[in-house]
Amino acid sequence: MALSRSVSLYSPLHRSSSPLIPFKHNFIFPNYPCKPSKFTQHPLCLCSSSSMDAPPEGYRRNVGICLINSSKKIFAASRLDIPNSWQMPQGGIDEGEDPKVAAIRELREETGIASAEVLAEVPYWLTYDFPPDVREKLKIKWGGDWKGQAQKWFLLKFTGKEEEINLLGDGTEEPEFGEWSWLTAEQIIDQAVDFKKPVYKEVLTVFAPHLQ
Repeated sequence: MALSRSVSLYSPLHRSSSPLIPFKHNFIFPNYPCKPSKFTQHPLCLCSSSSMDAPPEGYRRNVGICLINSSKKIFAASRLDIPNSWQMPQGGIDEGEDPKVAAIRELREETGIASAEVLAEVPYWLTYDFPPDVREKLKIKWGGDWKGQAQKWFLLKFTGKEEEINLLGDGTEEPEFGEWSWLTAEQIIDQAVDFKKPVYKEVLTVFAPHLQ
């Protein structure tokens, strides 16, 4: 496995023909205000959409961040609530919030990372369903009943130093991760929970030109 760090805590398929959307902007993220086991595989829905179009009904709006370093490895972190499960950063989109802004905010909240360059966006929503037990658990946590999450994914390049990475985040949210590492695309998919694997495969396929 690639370089890893840990933080001490608690010891039907339709694909859009739209092209990949590139970005050429560099961001040093400001301080944003505060906001809110393995499973059987679930269906993946690809829905043509621009960043601000509405996702399918019944799904929580969410962003995913595929963060790469100069060696084209991908940032992932181990979840505290699901043993042996690693994922790329992700999080909910606030009401009226632009998905790209949400991605920048979520990355900082979850990892402390404030230095990155946005390279590209998957130009459609990727939707996965929650397994029943996860749906029930999140219904209590979020106060709403969603079938799953509709995600907009962004590819970012890390431009800072690794000392910037802090899984305690920026202090606005409870920590979600215990360790972090730079992984290959194959390792990212292998270490993900089953119901997220189809989304991860699609994301990494779209971003493949940037991972060569």
